[in-house]
Amino acid sequence: MVDEIYPVRWEDGKVVMIDQTLLPAEHKEKSTGSCNEVAEWIETMVVRGAPAIGVAAAYGMALAANDLRDKSRDDFDKGLLKARDRLARTRPTAVNLFWVLNRINELIEINPHVNPNEMADKVLTEAEAIRDEDLKMCMTIGKYGAELLPDEGGVLTHCNAGALATAGYGTAVGVLRAAWEMGKKIHVYSDETRPRLQGACLTCWELDRMKIPFTMITDSMAGHFMQKGNIRLAVTGADRVAANGDSANKIGTYTVAILCKEHGLPFYIAAPFSTIDFDCPDGSCIPIEERDREEVLCIIPGGDTYDHINVANPGFDVTPHKYITAIITDRGVAYPPFSESLEKLREIP
Repeated sequence: MVDEIYPVRWEDGKVVMIDQTLLPAEHKEKSTGSCNEVAEWIETMVVRGAPAIGVAAAYGMALAANDLRDKSRDDFDKGLLKARDRLARTRPTAVNLFWVLNRINELIEINPHVNPNEMADKVLTEAEAIRDEDLKMCMTIGKYGAELLPDEGGVLTHCNAGALATAGYGTAVGVLRAAWEMGKKIHVYSDETRPRLQGACLTCWELDRMKIPFTMITDSMAGHFMQKGNIRLAVTGADRVAANGDSANKIGTYTVAILCKEHGLPFYIAAPFSTIDFDCPDGSCIPIEERDREEVLCIIPGGDTYDHINVANPGFDVTPHKYITAIITDRGVAYPPFSESLEKLREIP
């Protein structure tokens, strides 16, 4: 029996999160009643993963609304707009963040005459609904994706798209979990995922808890194991998918997709339908977050001696749609041409 992981939740008027910066050494939760602190925790990757960021932002808005219960409706609206702007500045690549903020904003706009006390209740109810919906979406993605996996063999994943990156269960790791629970004899190869090591610290921690067989490898080893025949396909998550199928995910995903293409292996994206940005025609429109240089240097002994050199640290890259075999969503599996198949999924209520 698997102990379920819920990385973000609401409890007694506060937001409670698993501090993912401490894993795997320490499994510890922290709580806050401050929207600004939620924003800081998103920025510093206490919580990370596009769906989990969205859930955290929803709860952040609920905290802000809670603080404004006794204000006038005008001050309530201004206060929530300020909270929205603060949360929107945290992580630019993950579209789920903006999808959630827009959803909360629409709730406020369609209830212009409701008093702040009642509106605060409505915002919290909406945040809870977003969390519950994401959990259900992940389980549906797992079911669809598991059908695409072989009955046995090696499967590569990159970064962490497990329960820790969502409301629970996971997207790409949810696919692996569902396949394992179906009785498929898979063996997961988990890229360590430089520079933050989300694969080593988070995905391997989750796989170990679920007793799914796995091997941790460095990012540079993936091609070797494909060449040897150990890996039969790759599945990753995504932080934003453009209308044409171009997909942004953790830096190094593009490399995995090219390796799969070269070796004739399927490469799948697994993500909630809310990750698809129909206002973004292609990958060139996806903003790529540039993170602190210290994330790259900290692993190097004596890295401070490199203070004078240039260091690049893009948090994400974009995989062109031509390298993607299929995109697994909670509304179904989209195949090329994605501009058509994703649009068809959009029409599903």
